[in-house]
Amino acid sequence: MPDALGWCKKFAVIAPSTNTIVQPDFDDMRPPGVTNHFSRVSIPDDPVESDEDFLQLMENIRAGIDDAVDRVLTCAPDHLVMGMSSETFWGGVKTSAELRDRMERRSGLAVTMGSDASAAALRCYGDIKRIGVVTPYWPSGDEMVRRYFEESGLEVVRLKGLKAKSPMLISHVTGDHLREALIEVDGPDVDAIIQVGTNLSMARLAGEAERWLKKPVIAINTAIYWYALRSNGIHDGVEGFGSRLENFLE
Repeated sequence: MPDALGWCKKFAVIAPSTNTIVQPDFDDMRPPGVTNHFSRVSIPDDPVESDEDFLQLMENIRAGIDDAVDRVLTCAPDHLVMGMSSETFWGGVKTSAELRDRMERRSGLAVTMGSDASAAALRCYGDIKRIGVVTPYWPSGDEMVRRYFEESGLEVVRLKGLKAKSPMLISHVTGDHLREALIEVDGPDVDAIIQVGTNLSMARLAGEAERWLKKPVIAINTAIYWYALRSNGIHDGVEGFGSRLENFLE
C-alpha cells in the first residue's frame, strides 16, 4: 500500500540547517499526493565577512551532506532533491554532474539539483542566450555560478552578489532589496533573469516580476521543485510562482 499522504511521490529533501526558506517554499508548491521530507545538513551560523569565510561555509556543508542523505533514506523516499544551490554549481558543469552521480549512487534514487533545474527551466523559454543573475553569495561563489552558466552556453551579462553576512541571514533579505537586485541585473540586453540561493525568498516575487519586467524571471526554489515534479511525471499546475509551475512548461 502507498503512503497515506505521499501516495504519488515522497520527496527526500536535503537542506542546510540554517535554511528557513526552502522548506516552506516547497510545501507551498507541492500538489496533492506529493510529500516533502527534509533532512538537515548541520552547519553553524558563522559570520561570513570574506571569501575565505564563504569557502569555509562550503566546507561545512560538504562535510554533512552524506549523513543527511543517509538519515532521510529511512523514510523510503522515491526521489532525492538537493534543497541547496551553491554546492550544485561548484566547479562548473562537469563537477556538478559528478556530484549528482555521487548522490545517486549513495541514495539509489534519481536526484534533482538546482544547477540542472536552472538550466532546464531556461531551456523552456526557447532561445535564451543572455541572462542576469542574482545570488546571496560572495565573489568566490558568484564565480562558480557564472562558470556553470557560461559552460552551459549562456552569457552572464550582469550578476549581483548580495554578500550575505551569514548563512541564516540570507533569509532576512527583504523583498524590496531583491526587487532592486532584479532591476540592477535587468536590461534590454538580458533575455531572462535567474536567482540562485535557496535561502533567498524569491519564489513568489519572481512570479510577480515576470509581469513587470516582461521576461522570464526564475527563482531557484521554483525551478528545483518544478524539475523534481517534471522528472517524476507530475504535471499539476500551481498558481503564484511564475509560468513554470502555473503552465508547467515542458
